[in-house]
Amino acid sequence: MDIDVEEIRNHFPIFERFRRDGIVYLDNAATTQKPREVVDAITSFYYNSNSNVHRGVYRIGEEATELYNHSRENIASFIGARSEEIVFVRNATEALNIAANNLPDVVGRDSEVIISRMEHHSNIVPWHLASTRYGIRVKMMENLPDRQITWEDIEKNLTKKTRIVSLSQCSNILGTINDLSAIGKRLHELGIIFVVDAAQSVPHMPVDVKKLNCDLLAFSGHKMLGPSGIGCLYGTSEILENMPPYMGGGEMIREVYENGFTTADVPEKFEAGTPNIEGAIGLSAAVDFLKRIGMDNVRSHEKELIKYTLEKEEEYALESLHSYGPRNPDIRAGIYTFQMKKGDSGKPYGNYVHPHDISHLADRIRGVEIRSGHHCAMPQTVALGTYATARASFYIYNGKEDVDTFFDALKAIEKKMIA
Repeated sequence: MDIDVEEIRNHFPIFERFRRDGIVYLDNAATTQKPREVVDAITSFYYNSNSNVHRGVYRIGEEATELYNHSRENIASFIGARSEEIVFVRNATEALNIAANNLPDVVGRDSEVIISRMEHHSNIVPWHLASTRYGIRVKMMENLPDRQITWEDIEKNLTKKTRIVSLSQCSNILGTINDLSAIGKRLHELGIIFVVDAAQSVPHMPVDVKKLNCDLLAFSGHKMLGPSGIGCLYGTSEILENMPPYMGGGEMIREVYENGFTTADVPEKFEAGTPNIEGAIGLSAAVDFLKRIGMDNVRSHEKELIKYTLEKEEEYALESLHSYGPRNPDIRAGIYTFQMKKGDSGKPYGNYVHPHDISHLADRIRGVEIRSGHHCAMPQTVALGTYATARASFYIYNGKEDVDTFFDALKAIEKKMIA
């Protein structure tokens, strides 16, 4: 099924402003816009059923709890999980911090964790913090910018002390979609825990945690039409049972004594205090919206957009333009990261138009709103031989005309800054 971009846009109130002001929003890898259905679900909760959950036995308290529990079940089903395998957190960053802080107690503090150079800082910094606190060793393996991570890449970094491998399913700079199912299977055969950063994959393609063969998986709501401040940590029952609590307080306990306490069952064991009830309800509404479109269709649409983008790159043939990532749309998400070269100045980085200037001018010249900077992925950025890049990223409400406008903006920038 082809996605009807205009029909989808009609569900997003902000597109009234985009049409009026001539804005082309292409920063979806950072955060997505919110459909009316998500906003209405949150508003309806506040207007009709606002109460704490798992506490009151009065009417609206039971309604709130039912909405919250249904949200967990709905989101779990979306990724092929059971509701008790979903822990609500603030975002993928918090989910990965829970993994990094708690797994050393499961695998032993003299263990090694392998990550890749393409990781977001959320899948790098928590492991370094764990190294400082618990003594585990972090090994960052190299990856080539034009291809997927392979089992061979991992295998040559394995040692007898390797107990954790943590990888992104999709790079937020290169757009590379890593085929992780076979990797997860091999890791399980070796008794190694497999953690997946799915912040850039769950919103954009079908994801099934069982087929991925992962033990833990993290994603954020705001990158998939949902509200900010809500995300999920998926974990197998075995892993979640073995991990200690991350925070203490109400909700995560079974009983508290003068000299100790016992924990609640998972997932409540990891959800201390009043949860983000409206966030969970909003994320569930976002899941419903995506399910109506179909995640196969979401992936097909973005694949077509990145294919069209690469074709336009060749058609425009801008002398200054240099892009990164696989050229094969089959293994690439709707992410286009690039730089514009002025010529050879003989100075480090001195021959590039600063990505901040590109982003600023793209907005002022054609209303195209793109990201600039290191995109919270400095090791990969440095490995590309630069300090920063510009990035356009697509979603379900973007069409080919947005790509055309984007390249018109780049052509105008080249004429203004380089000619």
